[in-house]
Amino acid sequence: MNCFAVLADIRGLTLFTCRDKPLIKAFRKVLESLCGEMPDEKEPVPVIIEEWASFLRSLVQTKHCYSFYITVAFLTLTDDNPFTHAAEAQEPGTMPPLLRTLAQTDLSRLGRIAGFDLPGLGFHIAERLRRAGLHLSAGNVEEEARSLWAAEGMQDLSEEARTVLNIFPEARDWGASLPEFCAYLHTKGAGELGLYHSFRWTGVLQPVCNPDRVRPADLAGYEEQRQVVVANTLRFLESGYANNLLLYGDRGTGKSATVKAVCNEYAHQGLRLLEVSKRDLFQLPLILESVASRPFRFIIFIDDLSFESTDDSFTSLKMLLEGGVEAKPAHAVVYATSNRRHLVKEPLKDRPTTALAADAAAAGDMRAFDTMQEQFSLADRFGLTVVFTAPGQDEFLHIAEYIAARRGLLKTPEEPEERKRFRENALCWERWFNGRSPRTAAQYVDWAAGGTGFPWEN
Repeated sequence: MNCFAVLADIRGLTLFTCRDKPLIKAFRKVLESLCGEMPDEKEPVPVIIEEWASFLRSLVQTKHCYSFYITVAFLTLTDDNPFTHAAEAQEPGTMPPLLRTLAQTDLSRLGRIAGFDLPGLGFHIAERLRRAGLHLSAGNVEEEARSLWAAEGMQDLSEEARTVLNIFPEARDWGASLPEFCAYLHTKGAGELGLYHSFRWTGVLQPVCNPDRVRPADLAGYEEQRQVVVANTLRFLESGYANNLLLYGDRGTGKSATVKAVCNEYAHQGLRLLEVSKRDLFQLPLILESVASRPFRFIIFIDDLSFESTDDSFTSLKMLLEGGVEAKPAHAVVYATSNRRHLVKEPLKDRPTTALAADAAAAGDMRAFDTMQEQFSLADRFGLTVVFTAPGQDEFLHIAEYIAARRGLLKTPEEPEERKRFRENALCWERWFNGRSPRTAAQYVDWAAGGTGFPWEN
């Protein structure tokens, strides 16, 4: 086992930033603890145990806790560096030769790192522990090494993991995969933006590894509202000219599900969903700057938007919607959902009635109409407002039946008694619980999927 060789590979990486990832840094420390001492020096056994434990902890904390091989391949596929960005933007044959050569040698290094005999490393460490008289610790490390062997044989792989293995198959020099990697980057995009299509902002772009995979075909009712969202999104993808959308209406009517479904439907066309919480809206300029040079179109998704007052977040969103000194970004639009039509809580004192004029003056607001107009101005800056109202009884039953049929719970509409019981229970459910809405219909179907027996039957 040549620890020095793989340590040289880690230190020799030029373009790829994988060497700075926590997993690779922890792996490097294990190797350094094994290679760093002189032959006649007392073995630093405590250091070796500590670095090995730290490495395993880092491995299981990665987004995709597969084998070490697949995890390093993920890090390689999602790396952001000058080569991956050049391959994203250029045809493969137009890349500068030096950049191509550096990328190819880095890929070969990364392939050797990924293919390192990690279980063998564990057994080697166990042997050194045993020589130091630490037999129990040695046995523990051997068990961990055997678990690493088991992880290498995992077959239950996600779609993303299969993508990684198609580009970087085992027992092949990764440098030879450069053409396939370039083609992937040019088609799908570089970094995590190429591999994932849903993100949330947490100070950085954080991919959603297990997103809600709802599609428009999964949704029932509200066809006209959904068509407006689809049409606006297609205009955005095709020309960059589209309106910001406010999806407003009763709770549980599918506003958020509509946005997610449309984004899932068109992710293959370079559409990316970026969810931003209200508390982070003041960071919108930073968010947009971080994706400004990328060849994707972004829907900035703000769920359940409302404000208690016209604070900094209110101002930041208002500037994005209408534009401040800078022009509105062509690569991003805002889709927001809200249960409040005008987004800002409107205290009674802000209404410019004659009876309250004295109160407004006493509060220091001599321009009550201006206060109200300021509050209304944010909603007005959305180009389109799509209204979702609670469904009537027939539409509610249609939605419940549609969801149940998609899940195989209503086998044939020709069974009138079964359908009658289903509809009666659906109406009882909405009366007992949250009222009529698509969300209530889905909750009812979830309960029905678990078997018979409803609360009102007890």
